[in-house]
Amino acid sequence: MQGTSVRSAALSALPGAMWRATFARPDDGGEPPGGEPYGPGDGPFPADVLRALPPGFAGRVVARSGERAGGVLWHAAPDGGGCFPDEDGWIYVSNCALPLLGGVTALRFAPDGTLRGGYRILSGADRCGAGAATPWHTWLSGERTPYGRVFECDPYGLRAPMPRLAMGLFTHGGMACDPDRGVVYLTEGEPDGCLYRFRPDDWGDLTTGVLEVMAGDSGEESVTWERVPIPALPDHVPLREQVKGARRFAGGGDCRCSDGLVRFVTEGDGREWAYDAGRERLMVLRETAGGQGGGADGEIVLVAGDRAVPFLRVTGGWTVAGPSMSPAGDRLYFSCRPPRNGSPAPAPVTVEVRGPFRDLAGA
Repeated sequence: MQGTSVRSAALSALPGAMWRATFARPDDGGEPPGGEPYGPGDGPFPADVLRALPPGFAGRVVARSGERAGGVLWHAAPDGGGCFPDEDGWIYVSNCALPLLGGVTALRFAPDGTLRGGYRILSGADRCGAGAATPWHTWLSGERTPYGRVFECDPYGLRAPMPRLAMGLFTHGGMACDPDRGVVYLTEGEPDGCLYRFRPDDWGDLTTGVLEVMAGDSGEESVTWERVPIPALPDHVPLREQVKGARRFAGGGDCRCSDGLVRFVTEGDGREWAYDAGRERLMVLRETAGGQGGGADGEIVLVAGDRAVPFLRVTGGWTVAGPSMSPAGDRLYFSCRPPRNGSPAPAPVTVEVRGPFRDLAGA
């Protein structure tokens, strides 16, 4: 699962694997504060999920893969997603993780939640999984392929998407913006992948800049950053092989940055990491037996300040992707994909849940 979180006035939603990387400590018990998440027992989606919401909350399916939503055919394999303000309404964007037919689709909502329309903001990309919203209200979509690109997309549909080649060609696992330091962090979804940071020449313009890779001995907290010599030449030596001593990670996934701490998960070994940018220190927050990110693909957690409240767990093998709060913090959007069990499966769906999230999270 690839996902993202976009803050909305101190309230955000995280995929299950990321709440641990945000709040856990090496000696904690591995459970989030706030009690058990709401969720269904075994059963089909979405009816059981929407019936299992807490009092005061209501949900609906806003898009179903293979059907039209707001005039646009909603894509298969919905993945990372984010919300953006849109005058008196808002926009939700969703990555498509299909090979060669990937991209990004946007849904535009009116103030009362009515779906005003849908449209593509990126087409013809390859396995768009990871995503991140920038402080200047654009959407970064990364391809999860060995020489994958990052596209900067306009969620409002007014400007053409632009490949940001200076950010590197590699298998993009996750990304997060650090506006305080003017950098974008990027994980690599390879079994021996790296952690990168992109320092644009001008914050707010990702056209040019310097791409660096984390370096240092395995097991040591102290790390350094080294410049990647050739970040954007297709079929050249992979980026992770260009710098001697580059730190390796087992399949970089979701990534988040807040208050100078970069938190990310590695899907191959189930570890959750934190990089302290001020101290240039890297630490393991938690290790999950069995790897695979702790098996929390179907969980959503609400985050408000230093408080995490489990909100929803989708069972039966369904995975959750792209949770994001509306700008007002009263609606949550996410997509759910059915289990891969080889049998005929229902189509993935994209869901809206509305309700008093701030009250529930104590925001």
